[in-house]
Amino acid sequence: MWISIRKGRGYCLILMALVFCFFTQCNTSPAPADSRKVFIRKEGKQYTLYREGQPFVIRGAAGYTHPGKLRAIGGNTIRTWDTTNIGAILDEAQRHHLAVIVGLPMPGSDYTGYFYKDTARVAAQYRAFSRTVQQYKDHPALLMWCLGNEPGFSFKWRYRPFIKAFNDLLDMIHATDPDHPVTTTMINFSIWEALCIKWKVHDLDLVSFNIFGQLPGLQRKLDKYAWLWNGPFLVSEWGTYGPWEVSRTAWGAPVENTGTKKAEQYQQLYTQLPARNPRFLGALVFYWGQKQELTPTWFSLLDEKGGMTAAAGVMQELWTGHPPAHAAPPLKYMLLDGRGAMDNIIFPANTAQTAEILMENAPADSLALHWEIWQEDWFSELGKQQPVKVQDTLITGSSQWTFTAPRQEGPYRVYVKVTDRQGSFSTANTPFYVVEQE
Repeated sequence: MWISIRKGRGYCLILMALVFCFFTQCNTSPAPADSRKVFIRKEGKQYTLYREGQPFVIRGAAGYTHPGKLRAIGGNTIRTWDTTNIGAILDEAQRHHLAVIVGLPMPGSDYTGYFYKDTARVAAQYRAFSRTVQQYKDHPALLMWCLGNEPGFSFKWRYRPFIKAFNDLLDMIHATDPDHPVTTTMINFSIWEALCIKWKVHDLDLVSFNIFGQLPGLQRKLDKYAWLWNGPFLVSEWGTYGPWEVSRTAWGAPVENTGTKKAEQYQQLYTQLPARNPRFLGALVFYWGQKQELTPTWFSLLDEKGGMTAAAGVMQELWTGHPPAHAAPPLKYMLLDGRGAMDNIIFPANTAQTAEILMENAPADSLALHWEIWQEDWFSELGKQQPVKVQDTLITGSSQWTFTAPRQEGPYRVYVKVTDRQGSFSTANTPFYVVEQE
């Protein structure tokens, strides 16, 4: 009995040693040659990204419009999700001394049956990416490649064709362009995806996280699972709480904060970035530009002309230590018929209603208020069509607007954009529901 127990303990020790060696080997690699244009080096427990021989901490934004404005407020990097107009984007970034993370878009793993089991599609994707990498690998603004955006990594057997296609592309990029790292992104932090990447993906240089409301818990999770995965990482998207993370009305409309409140959230969330983690390579705030994502204002740090929100002003102060010379107008809240969004506002069709906003220390006569009513873009009856603008009014000198509720039943939203004379602006919107009168 003693001999069998001793023998069993020996097997356990061997197994533990093998596991230890496996993880040690997976997490330890020789330092890249200094001749590379961009590379990641591990010295002790510290990972450092080097660009042109100098340490480079990514401090920038996901998005690629108005690069000069990003540089002016202290950013050094932009990110794309695809290669549309990538030559022009790289050239413009270079003029403004910005680095670019170039996205190579690929269907997610959920499309394995439709896409990755089709050898013709996979081959065409391989050839297209190969041409892109070959064409732009020597551009001085290129920082790294991002292969896919939230593609989803799984140990499940049916995802093997996706993993193979991903590895083939990764190997091709490394062979074609050894001068630049390759990353991919995941939603939040998933230890299962991280382990899948570690065990099944060929030498991915770093992992990137798209994370919003869960950002405050990121450092805790990284510490908790460091014994399983301890590679370098980038926060590739972070920002205000997403539509999937906030309160909703009775009919399912997410409630968006005012631009002023979102600026406070950006400031608070910035302090939650794991910047002291030795594996942290930097972060990209989301979204630099104007983007329709449930609403046209939810994540947009700028408007179409490059006007700055209060959140963009916050980023300037965080990056440079100096607030903008002209802060965005402070907007506290919006009311419809004296009620807020969580009051589940319902209007009879074709009736007169009033919207009003409350400003803080900003006289209305110095501001321009642009009011709009749009159908909700998530409404199922709209299908894949663009949301429809119902009303559009520009008002100066008043914080109130009288409007007529739409005739058609359904969910809508009142928007206001408050702009000062310098072009800085704040936004607010309130969802409401219209019911037809009998």
